[in-house]
Amino acid sequence: MNKQIGRIAVSFIVMLVALAVNLSFIQVVGADSIDNRAGNRRNLLREYSRERGAILVAGSPIASSIATNDTLTHLRAYVDGPAYAPVTGFYSFLYGATGIERAENPVLSGSADTLVIDRLQQLFAGRKPRGGAVALTLSPHAQQAAWKALRGRTGAVVAIEPSTGRLLAVVSSPSFDPNTLSSHDAIGIKKAYADYLADPEQPMLNRALARTYPPGSTFKLVTAAAALATGKFTADTVIPGPKTYRLPLTTKDLNNWSKSACGPGGKVTLARALAVSCNTAFAWLGNEVGADALQAQARAFGFDFAAKVPMTAAISRFPGDPDEPQTALSAIGQFDVRATALQMAQVGAGIANGGVVMAPHLVQEVLGPDLSVLTRAKPRALSTAMTAANARTLLEMMEGVVARGTGGNARISGVRVAGKTGTAQTQPGTPPHAWFVGIAPVENPQVAVAVVIENGGGSAEVSGNRLAAPVAQAVMKAVLAKK
Repeated sequence: MNKQIGRIAVSFIVMLVALAVNLSFIQVVGADSIDNRAGNRRNLLREYSRERGAILVAGSPIASSIATNDTLTHLRAYVDGPAYAPVTGFYSFLYGATGIERAENPVLSGSADTLVIDRLQQLFAGRKPRGGAVALTLSPHAQQAAWKALRGRTGAVVAIEPSTGRLLAVVSSPSFDPNTLSSHDAIGIKKAYADYLADPEQPMLNRALARTYPPGSTFKLVTAAAALATGKFTADTVIPGPKTYRLPLTTKDLNNWSKSACGPGGKVTLARALAVSCNTAFAWLGNEVGADALQAQARAFGFDFAAKVPMTAAISRFPGDPDEPQTALSAIGQFDVRATALQMAQVGAGIANGGVVMAPHLVQEVLGPDLSVLTRAKPRALSTAMTAANARTLLEMMEGVVARGTGGNARISGVRVAGKTGTAQTQPGTPPHAWFVGIAPVENPQVAVAVVIENGGGSAEVSGNRLAAPVAQAVMKAVLAKK
């Protein structure tokens, strides 16, 4: 009996020690993680007691807090909610926060270290505490142009200012209305959230940042950059561009979209191969350059790296250790190559910026409750993906795509526009995705934009030029009109 009592006593002591250790870990090590969880209701109650700071675009609030007489003393309200939802995210009493609302929560809620002086001044003055504001890099004209041009079709648009990395547009369609999740009506919030999750179109998915797609022929920009980097190829180098290309070590033939050779006698210059999007030429070129060089070039543009804007984007991938047939297909953006709209916009921006890829970012300024500037974003280079000379060559080759090739629908009167079309099928029997990467103006690039429309947007005839290029054109025109 005494031995059993002793064992029980020892067991209780062990459990008490384990409990004490667990509590200590939670309080000391895990406290910040728990406190910052998106659904921490105690945190939210505390935050709702103060006026949350605004999210600003071009000086106007797209998210702000309105005083109420409820237990939750402030209501979060969004202007043009669906158009900006991929960026703002939502701020909900029941489901926490996403997007900028979550990434910049310390500033918006007023708890950031940079706001400590403001908190003390508010305390001593007897004023109610207020959060700071966040000014975004977005152009309202580019954002609205992208949203309207998509016309409800499933897809995404990302536009970047090449010289700084400022994100000018980040649009995902279909979208959702964050106002339905930020109300104080718990039943209404739960229903709206459940409806969004049950929707097969996934309106809460940020397709611009969080979904990867096979980039199709837009990846030929990466392959062309890798070829130019070898020093063996120039825009005028003549390469094979036959009607079909036999994939190495197989009995399978790769066809051109035109079902014909890309030039007389099955020969074509590199510049013309890009202009007409010649699959056979770029598949051959991929194996000439080699998988290692293609992967290195892709990484130089940002592949295999998780960009933070400040939300973390999905990682774009170039396949590891592909064989020769896989390398040929990867060189034209097929096989296992995957990219976000953000990533392909970065490729365009890097080419436009003399080969230097700038860090993409959404937050331009962090402001105090009185809108005084606390911090301002400084442009930061991520990598040098190309030499300035090669970048200029590729940019001029891309101009040929729009002027004399497959990208004519991106033309803007009086403006030199560069671009690259693409289509990519994910599953047999489903329409391909339509892509376009555009840059304007060629002589002094102000914007690089990537557009992807999933499964051809329901269109019977799918091409990057027909579906995605007009969207890119609308965004580029909107940016240039305000310069």
